Parts: sequence; structure tokens; C-alpha cells
Amino acid sequence: MIRILTLLLLLIGAKVFSQSDVFPVMAGCEGKSEPELEACFYNKVQEFVYANFKVPADLPSDYSGNVFVLFEVSPEGQFKVIFVDADKGQLNEEARRVFASMPKISPATHNGNPTYAKYTIDIAIPLLKPGEVAVRPTLNAQVKINSDKEKIKQDRNKELTEFDSVAKGYTKTFDNPQFRSHLNIPLSHSYYSQFDAELNQVGSNNHTASKPYAYADVNRYHDLQQAYDKIKKNKSGWWGRKLWNENTVQIQGQDYWFTLNPIFDLQLGKSSGDNVDYTYINTRGLRLEGGLGKTINFTTTIYESQGRFADYFNQYAESLRPDGGNPAIIPGIGIAKAFKTDSYDFPMAEANLAFTPSKFLNLNLGYGRNFIGDGYRSLLLGDGASPYPYFKMNTTFWKIKYTNVYTWLKDVRPDVVEDGTYATKFAASHYLSINLTKRWNLGLFESVIWSKQNNRGFDMSFVNPIIFYRSVEFASSSRSGNAMLAATTKYKFNNQFTFYAQYLLDEFSLEDMKEGKQSWKNKFGYQLGLKYFNALNIDNLILQVEYNHVRPYVYAHSEAITNYGHNNQSLGHQWGGNFQEFLAIGRYSKGRLYADAKVTVGVRGLDFNASENIGNYGSNIYLSYDENRPLEEGVKIGQGNKTNVFIADIQAGYLVNPSTNLRLFANFIYRNFDPMANTANFSKDSTTWFTVGLRSDVFNWYFDY
Repeated sequence: MIRILTLLLLLIGAKVFSQSDVFPVMAGCEGKSEPELEACFYNKVQEFVYANFKVPADLPSDYSGNVFVLFEVSPEGQFKVIFVDADKGQLNEEARRVFASMPKISPATHNGNPTYAKYTIDIAIPLLKPGEVAVRPTLNAQVKINSDKEKIKQDRNKELTEFDSVAKGYTKTFDNPQFRSHLNIPLSHSYYSQFDAELNQVGSNNHTASKPYAYADVNRYHDLQQAYDKIKKNKSGWWGRKLWNENTVQIQGQDYWFTLNPIFDLQLGKSSGDNVDYTYINTRGLRLEGGLGKTINFTTTIYESQGRFADYFNQYAESLRPDGGNPAIIPGIGIAKAFKTDSYDFPMAEANLAFTPSKFLNLNLGYGRNFIGDGYRSLLLGDGASPYPYFKMNTTFWKIKYTNVYTWLKDVRPDVVEDGTYATKFAASHYLSINLTKRWNLGLFESVIWSKQNNRGFDMSFVNPIIFYRSVEFASSSRSGNAMLAATTKYKFNNQFTFYAQYLLDEFSLEDMKEGKQSWKNKFGYQLGLKYFNALNIDNLILQVEYNHVRPYVYAHSEAITNYGHNNQSLGHQWGGNFQEFLAIGRYSKGRLYADAKVTVGVRGLDFNASENIGNYGSNIYLSYDENRPLEEGVKIGQGNKTNVFIADIQAGYLVNPSTNLRLFANFIYRNFDPMANTANFSKDSTTWFTVGLRSDVFNWYFDY
């Protein structure tokens, strides 16, 4: 249709050559009569195109098509492309290159004066020799009279071709540029397990603890395009491609690309013993991703959600309720409003702007979550809390990756709210990862949290990315900030077995440790884990075991506002302090099918009802450890309201669309929660919860509380 309209416009506006109108003269056409000159011009253009046009090597070997070119010969005898129509961006670019290399010629004339002339040509792919191309009278020419009067009229009505060039000339076939970009891969345990084995090969010089990963970093070890092609369905229709393979909207040009997709999380379930007939999640959203050049990438996601969960999860969400009358905080999401009489409305937004000026440096400004560690849990920085604003800087060189994260956090308790405004606090963290050998990685972590009290604001003392935060925090007053230190390690026995560990030191008293009296001051935690890739020689089967041990009062502080938390949730392990936990995880995928299974066995030491026992036993990180502490020594995990926890979580499903990570799934959770005494926030409960759903898996849901 574009070609027909273009030809019609040319025909309508064309003036028939008179005896005073002369065609442009190509080299080799000099001295020819008028009829011969016209044919010679066409033939010379076709000869030049045939000799210089290079069919792009990345086109299919059996490709056939046409490239329609509208070009102009200026009064100076120069060729200029006005418009190209081709179904492949590579052909568009090649046509422009060829005509840009055309030699300067004698221009067309009218009444002896040089003038503009426009022409069209079809280039057949595969290329045809000039002798095989019929010279068509429909190869039209439009002559513009170059008189003074006509020139004024021409300039008045002249249109620039810039828009056509941008709209058509710079559009390319979408070839999944995100796989080569520095855009963050959505943090999903199930999705990350697909390339975990490749990233943990012996001899690799990468750093797997700092997450989320960028596509470019993963693509070095796991060919994302090849993995995509392997499960891509053979669909040619628009609906089939968009449903099974592609982004809903995907556009790529010379130096830019972007995608736009709807986001769904539609779940329907039934939980035993609930007072309602069913549970549900109804999430709709939009996700925009893109890149400008090779250095700038961006993503933003907006969610609108309503839902109702199993009773135990509702009870926990309501125990986190903020000041101001809203009934709950949905763990990992944010503040929820009441919806109808028994549900919640919980909107959420995430965004990230990445700037990568060199191979050494990557900067991220975002609103979301981060994760440091190789396990399912992280004691250092997990993704179980609500999203928060952050600035992150990754510096990678030699065998080192250095990550700095600056975050803006909220305390939403009634105790700190002033004039209806939640309290603000800040955190600065850095993580140094170094590959000591081809098998052994060592990491050092440090974080400090301080509040906005005393008009302190964002303390520039902590901006320096290579300073020792513990010293700065002490110099500023040990009670005005909360610093933590940690070490991590990972050892690859071979390509199948990887050991990982974390050791977190919140506060530590060497004298008390030597005395062996289990002082409350010895606030530390550790994690031990092992991954078995391609287990039992079954491709894509991953088995994992993990043990987490966190003593009472870890993550808490003498000033509750400077605890290691955000929105009434822990920034480290989701259970807070005073617990031990054992996890066994299995993940398997084949093609688009996948299955995940997880078993959690734990012991927690919770508090009792405040009206009966006001003791702070070290689980609730939003209590000052200087208040109502029942013991100075003999402090151990499980003290207080000892609670045994058992959770089995099994999910199986089908990957509907790999571009959006849209999954159809069924999930089963069995949870047995057995405290010594029931409280307002925690009570004895045995729950079975079955759910089916259709979900864009772009963040982790945690239901293991």
C-alpha cells in the first residue's frame, strides 16, 4: 500500500519530460540521444546497485523479497535517499549505504538549468543482474522547475524527510537486544536456577552473590538467545507469536529498543480452616523495558493488586500494620488498604535506570529490592522486604567486584510517626567480592543504618564507598547509627557441587564469648549451604540444602528506629532474630515445563502476649534490645515462646511465554506452626493451601513465614 500511494503521488505531481527536460547523465551515458539517455540512466543505476549491494549475511539463506527505494538526484548531481521500504532493517540500512556511495553525476536539467529529480526503484532479493531486470516505464521521474518563481513556491512547500527517516529508515527487526544489555534480570529464584550451573563453573571469573544480575553478565556463560530459540514455538500469526514467544510491543532501531508488556498475577486457591470460601490474587500491571545506545537501560513496572490469602498469612500481614489506619503490610509488597470486607488492595511500583559508561562501572538508580548471597535466604540483604529507593554502584575489574548500595528506608510504627508522616532512615552498604582462585570466592560486607533524627538527613560521612563504616558510625555516636559486618565465601568443588556460607556480626563481645556464658551481646548469625547441579546426572535438576542460624537480638538496636528493617520488615532474613532454619530445595526444568519443591524446618523464639509477659526475647527487631531484656547470659536460640515450624511448598507449571516469564502453575503449601503459647500475632495452626494461577514471574513471593 505504501508503494502504491508513493507511485500515485509521483504520477499526480509529475511533469512529462518535454524537449527542454533532460535526464541526469551517468558516467558512460555521455553523448546519447534523449531516449537512449533515459534507458542508460536506469541501467547504470541498476548496474551500480548490483555491483555494490551486499545482502546481509544474517538473513535466512532462502530469503526473498524486495527493497523499494525512493531517491533524489540534486541539482549538484548527488544521490539522496528519501524513503526505503523493506521488511528487514538490515536491507534498509544496506540500501541507504549503497545510494550514499553513488558517484556524483550531471544532474537533470529543465530549460538548461540544473534541477531536482525524484525516482523509484525496486531491488529484488536475491539480486538480479541488470540484464535480467526489465526496464519499466513506471520508473517515474518528477522534474521541479528551477525558475525563480517556481523556486520560491518550491521552498514554501518543501517538506523535510527527517520524520520518514526516523519512522521507517531506522527501524530494525527486533532481535532480543535485552539479552546483550545491562538491564537487570527480574529477581526470581526459579528463573535464576536455569543458569545457576553455568555461572558456577570452575574457572569462571564472575561474582554470583550480588543480585539482581544484568543480562550481559549472564549471557557470557549462558547463551540466552540460544535458550530462547530452543523453546520458541513455530508461530507465524501475530496472536500466536505474542502469546507464546514475543513481547506484546517490541521496537528496535539503530541505537534504541524498548518493550511493553502487560503483567498478570492471577491466583485462585483454597486454604483449610479459613473463614472464607477461597483465596485469590488479582494483579494487573504494565512493564516497560528499554535501552538507549549501549550505556543506558531502563525498566519500570506498575502493579495494581487486590487479594486475600490463607489465614496465617493474613494474620502475619496484619501484625505488620503501619500507623494511620491501614490494616496490613503485605510482606515484600508494601502497605495495603482494606478492600471490601475481607481483602486487601496493595499497589506496587518498581523501576531501575542503569548507566554503564565502561566495562568497569555500572550505576543503578532505582526503586526496588536487592539481594546479596548465593542461597535461598540472605542474612546480609534479602528481597523479602518492601521495595525502597536506592542508588547502587557496581565496580568490576581484575578478580574483584565491588558493590555499593545507598538506600532510603521508612519506619511506619506509631512511635515515630510525626504529623502523619512516616519516619525516614538511611542505609549505606558495600560488598567486596574477590575470586582468590578459580574455585574459591571471598566476600566482605559492611552496612550502617542511621535515622533522620536531630536533622541529620543523609549523612555524607557514609558516601565514601571505600571507607570503614564502623569507624564512622562510632565517631558519629554509637547510638545514632547501627553498623554490621559480614563475610561470605563460596567454594566450587567441581562443576556440580558448590558450597556457600555467610557469617554476620551485628555486635560482638570477645570477653563474653571467651567466658562461654552465651551473653546477649554476642549478636551473630551464619549460613551454610550446598548446591548440587545436574544432580544424579539429570540435566537441569538442582538440589540444594541450606542452614540458617541467627541469634537473639540480631538486626535490632538500642534505638528501635535504627534497626536493620524497612516498613516493619527485616532487610536481612525475613524471620528477624532468634531462630534456626533448615531448607531442602529441588528445582527441575525441561523445555517449558518446570517443578520446584521446598521443605523448611525451623525453630523460632517468639515473644509472649505483652499483657502477660513483656519480655523481649530477641525475635522482634522493632524492639529496643535495652528494654525488657529478660536475660543477660544464657541467651540461646528458641528462648521465649519456642515455636516449631514445618513448611512444605511444591509448585509445578508451564512457561507460557519466555519473553515475559508468564507461567501457568499449580502450587501446594502445607504449614504446621506450633508455638508454646498462642499470641495475638502468632497462634498454633496447621494449614494446607492449594492454588492455581497465571503469573508473570518477575519477583519472588515468600509465603514461608
